[in-house]
Parts: sequence; structure tokens; C-alpha cells
Amino acid sequence: MASFERASPALKEILLRIYNAEKPIEVDYHLYEFGSVEYHIKSSVSEPQVTYLSISTPFLSQGVFLSYGLSPFTLKMVRQISTDVLHIVEPANDGYQLTLRLDFSKLPHNKESLKIITEVSSVQAVILSSQLKEMLQNVNSWDSSQGMYKPIKLIYHPKEPFYVIRQPQKIVAVFPMRFKDNSDVIIATSFFQELMDVVSLKKWAKVPPCNWSPIPPLELRGESFEDLSTDGGFVSFDISSHHVEGKRLDKTVWSLLNFYAYVKHHVKCTRGFIQRRMRRRLDNLVKVLEKSRVEDGQIKKVQGWRKMRKMVGSKSKMIKRRWGDLGKKIKRIRFRIKIHGFARFRRRWLTVPSFSSSTAYTKLQTNGNNN
Repeated sequence: MASFERASPALKEILLRIYNAEKPIEVDYHLYEFGSVEYHIKSSVSEPQVTYLSISTPFLSQGVFLSYGLSPFTLKMVRQISTDVLHIVEPANDGYQLTLRLDFSKLPHNKESLKIITEVSSVQAVILSSQLKEMLQNVNSWDSSQGMYKPIKLIYHPKEPFYVIRQPQKIVAVFPMRFKDNSDVIIATSFFQELMDVVSLKKWAKVPPCNWSPIPPLELRGESFEDLSTDGGFVSFDISSHHVEGKRLDKTVWSLLNFYAYVKHHVKCTRGFIQRRMRRRLDNLVKVLEKSRVEDGQIKKVQGWRKMRKMVGSKSKMIKRRWGDLGKKIKRIRFRIKIHGFARFRRRWLTVPSFSSSTAYTKLQTNGNNN
């Protein structure tokens, strides 16, 4: 399955809309989902309590099931969803493997109705699970060749096949792992190695043993090169007889069908976690750099302002001292020597100009008579 939920969310929403409608509604929907799955939901105003549901889903393996449709074991599993509400229509509509007649008038008016509709929405998961259950239970000895059982290739998605090999003491499920990015390969390889270490502990002695290898196992010798060419290696689970007995069979089958989805979900979450940590670390480093740069800039600004103020103050004092000495000399000699026009010259050229600001300037007026 592409998701961990058995029920189809879109199919469940449509069936609940039909069931909860205050007035009879005309419905004719075609719903497509992952894995080449198609639903056809039809309800008419003339028969408001009855809804027809047709399902088209690919078989897991073309070589195991009969050519005319679903096996009796699969039909039995479908009927067990709800014997009162659900009825199988034979023959099924054209283009579909199964057509169901849903009688909503038989649904109880309580929370049990939601549970039954949810189970009806999981009919595609029931079909796939029953197919795999039948494989694990009814692989006959005529499939054996040279002392080894022939692997059964199961295809849920064209790019995600896996194999089931029935052996005298165990059942081996082999998953060729393929990934698009090299980073995903590294994360998945680390996950598989850690999974092997965890399964080997005594605490998990009852779970199926897990093995990972970069090369195909011996059981897949003779399969096509295209199916065995991977970049993530091969993961295999050894399923013993007690893993497929009673209620454990359904849990084991569901785990096998969802293994690809679980690995991809784990890799995606791990990659996102690593990226978030990297971004957080980068943000922290940027904050430290910005803080240090701001602190350095403030120190330089203060030091430069103090240095400039000290330099300007020393120069102004020096200028005042020089002009003060010259003024004193001029005052001493002005009573001794009388120069015509010297007072005007002293006021114009021997007076220290005063500056009010760094941007204000005093325009000097030139007089052509004083040359």
C-alpha cells in the first residue's frame, strides 16, 4: 500500500456524504488512486438507500490467480467486512474485478455506522491482503526446482516489486531497494544496518529476523537483471510458521505490503530532520557572526570618534596658541609703528575664522580696491 491507512480517505468521504445526505442525491464518481486503483461509485435518486461500488485493482502476481477474476478466498474475505450491508454483484461491471451493492438502510444509526463505512472503504486493502495470504498458505511443491522453491514476484507498483519464497521451515520475503538520491541511499543503508542490530537482540527474538546485503540473495538466482539492479541492496525477512498463524497472519501480511512505504517515510523524515538541524545550526552561526561584527563595528566607531576628537582638539589648541602669540606681537608693535590701512588688513587676514558646523561655509567677499 502507498499509505499506512487501510481505508481510502477519498472513498470514505464520498460514502459518508451519500449516507449523511438529507435528500437523495445523484452520484456517479470515478476515483483513481495510487497503484492503478480505480473506484466507480454510483447512486441514483430512484434508489437512494443503495449505492454501487466497483473496484479495479491489479493483481499482485499474474501467475498465481485465476484468469477470470478474484479467487473464492478473496471473495470470502470481502464478504466478511459486513454481511448485512455489503453484497457482491455477479458478474462485476465491465472493466472491474469486483462490484459491491451497499445497502445503507441496514446501517445502525450510531457510531457503528462510521466503523462499517470505514471497513467498506478498505476493500482494496482487503483484496491485496487476501491475495498475499493465499500465496503464503497455498504455495504447492510443484513450484520447486532442484530442491529450492521458485520465488513469486509480487508487483504492487511497477518500480517496487518484491519476492516471496516458500521454504520447508520458513517463508523468505526479499525486497530490492531503489532510491533516487545518493543521500537517501546513505540514510536507508544506515537504517537497515541498525534494524539488523535491533532485531538480533533478545528483546525482539519473536519478530522475523532481518538481513540486508548489497548483493542479491541466492534465492533470487535466475531472476532478470533489471529486477536485481539496485542501489540500496536487498532486505529480506525470515518468516516462520508462528508469524502466519491466526491473527498474526493479517499483521504480517500488512507489514510486508507496507514495507516500501515505511522505508520511504523513514528516509523522508530523517532527511527532513537533518536538514532542519543543519538550517538551525547555520542560523546560530550566522547570529554569532552578526553579533561579533556589530560589536566590532561599535568598538571601532567609538575608538575612531575618540581619536578624531583628540586630534581635532590638539590641532585647535596649537592654532590658537600660534595665533595668540602673533596677536600679542602685533599689539606690542602697533603703538610704535603706524601703518595706514593695517587695522583693516588685521581684521580681515589676521583673525581666526569661526566655523559653526562641518557643512556651513563663510563666503569671502573680495574687494578690488585693496590689491
